[in-house]
Amino acid sequence: MAKIVINLTDKQLKAAINSHKKEANKQLLKLADGHGLYFIIDKKGYIYWRFDYTRPISKKRNSISFGAYPEVSLADAREKRAQYRKSIAQGIDPALEKLREQERIQFNRGNTFKTVAEEYRKTEELEASTQRRNAFVWDKLYMAIGNYPISEITAAQILDACRLYEQQGKTDSAKRMRSKASQVYRYAIALGLCQFNVADQINGILKVGKVQHRSAITDTENLGQLLKNIGQNFGRGEIVVDYAVKILPHVFVRPGELRNAKWEDIDFENRLWKYTPPKTKNQTALEHIVPLSKQVYALFKELHVITGHGEYCFTSMRNSHSVISDSTINKRLKQYGFENGETTGHGFRATARTLLDEVLKFPIERIEQQLAHQVRDMHGRAYNRTRYLDERTLMMQAWSDYLDQLKE
Repeated sequence: MAKIVINLTDKQLKAAINSHKKEANKQLLKLADGHGLYFIIDKKGYIYWRFDYTRPISKKRNSISFGAYPEVSLADAREKRAQYRKSIAQGIDPALEKLREQERIQFNRGNTFKTVAEEYRKTEELEASTQRRNAFVWDKLYMAIGNYPISEITAAQILDACRLYEQQGKTDSAKRMRSKASQVYRYAIALGLCQFNVADQINGILKVGKVQHRSAITDTENLGQLLKNIGQNFGRGEIVVDYAVKILPHVFVRPGELRNAKWEDIDFENRLWKYTPPKTKNQTALEHIVPLSKQVYALFKELHVITGHGEYCFTSMRNSHSVISDSTINKRLKQYGFENGETTGHGFRATARTLLDEVLKFPIERIEQQLAHQVRDMHGRAYNRTRYLDERTLMMQAWSDYLDQLKE
């Protein structure tokens, strides 16, 4: 005849606790509630629930704790017992499931969005200035979803974080947040940390802001006045910055590329400057060649007397181990009478592209090639870096002569 177990009550549990406290020689107390559930008070007075069951595969006896009493009430223990008995009936071992859940929690704690993003950022090959610009985007993402497990973040959470800035009119920030989040998810998927790129699911939902093109002068009279102001103020400030501002309109490279120019890349004999643009280093790894006009050649020769002992052409006068800062050129241009952002260092690229095409009538392919843009021929093949170098040399000399004409 099967043993009949009478269900426990809260009154019985409290009475058992009080009785156990009064015992001189405390013994293990075990009260059954039926179907494998036991109320335990051990010799040290620790009170907890225990569930005894037969493992579905091995058929061996096993025990699992449900937690301490009264944090886990009688009703809670019975509900958990019902869940576990249902799992056992389906061939699932509760102890193994509990272990897997603990491993999942531990895994998620070690793979939050911020943790994975920090690992991903170590793989990025970006210029220091770009990393600084991206820093505020990462900060906003970390604030919103940084502490969540990356596998449990939803597309709605990322959208809410982005829209917080979109509603403030910061559409570019919102788009960059989504883009950076997407890059982290692609990295996480490759590592097997999650299965879906939820950031890609909101692509196209965010608003597109109006494009703010970099300021550039295309009016020849204003350009001439700017060049004249540069010449008249030459030598009144930090001399290396003055050389940078004077050379930049002639070579129309990206300001960061000019600032980081190295003397080893300047070929005085052949009047060429060869370097690999950081922006295209990862895509093509091709050298860019800038033919030096007579004017630019002379300026570099003069500058070599000042900074030629070091590695960089435009070494900072305040710190010989670094180059002039990324904001220095634009600040200097503002001192030349263009206070309202009418031009920037980067804007000289647009200036050259427009006037070389519309005024000097050089082929747009040669101009684009000199801008270090990837240009393809009629067969879809990218031009070799040395292709049409003679034509580009003539173009660069004509451009310098034209700038001198405008200045006069």
